[in-house]
Amino acid sequence: MKSFTKSECLNDLRRRILSTDLSPGHDLDESGLSEYYSMSRTPLREVLQRLQGEGYVVMSENRGAKVASMDINVLRTFFQTAPMVYANIARLACENRTPAELDDLKHAQMNFTKAVKSSDAAEAALANHKFHAIVGSMAANTYLMASLARLQIDHTRMSQTFYRPSAPDEAMLVLKAIEQHDAMIAAIEAGEGALVIDLTLQHWDLSRDRMERYVRPDPLPVDIISFKDQRDAI
Repeated sequence: MKSFTKSECLNDLRRRILSTDLSPGHDLDESGLSEYYSMSRTPLREVLQRLQGEGYVVMSENRGAKVASMDINVLRTFFQTAPMVYANIARLACENRTPAELDDLKHAQMNFTKAVKSSDAAEAALANHKFHAIVGSMAANTYLMASLARLQIDHTRMSQTFYRPSAPDEAMLVLKAIEQHDAMIAAIEAGEGALVIDLTLQHWDLSRDRMERYVRPDPLPVDIISFKDQRDAI
């Protein structure tokens, strides 16, 4: 059995949580994880503490560690906050992007397109996560990047539903996400801030309803702010 380094264990646990291989609220048995990763308990505990700091894991003295859950209060905040963060980051990306970052974004888009067209929901969600993380890096704003990193944990987990279409019209929406990414790249490269804000909000609206179904079949019983009516917040 392969012995994992702390870095490898950290990255693998992030991937398993984001892909919902480890579901929200799942209890993380340290003994089982120690055996799975061929790692002693001390470095494993350091990995879990790092994941707790990033928002992937919750640890308590009496109950041990578990994957961060997504309760109604968390989701209310998520749906209210995400469009504002994504739109502001996209605008700043237009101002601060570098040629190297644009190349990275285009490469991430190639991987996203491949995952979507292969109908691999988990890989598509992870590739989308990478795409938006690069846009976040382009923004070069420490405060927004921290918010984005936390938002993306829940966004990526919920987006599994979006990337598992159950009807032809839903499959078309997934393909449309590829087109929207391409348009966002072009707008960022051209430095068109107003356009990329509109594209980002359209991209958010594309998957929002499907993400809500991750939680329950009916719409969430919360008041979701329409960011298009809150443009003064940008």
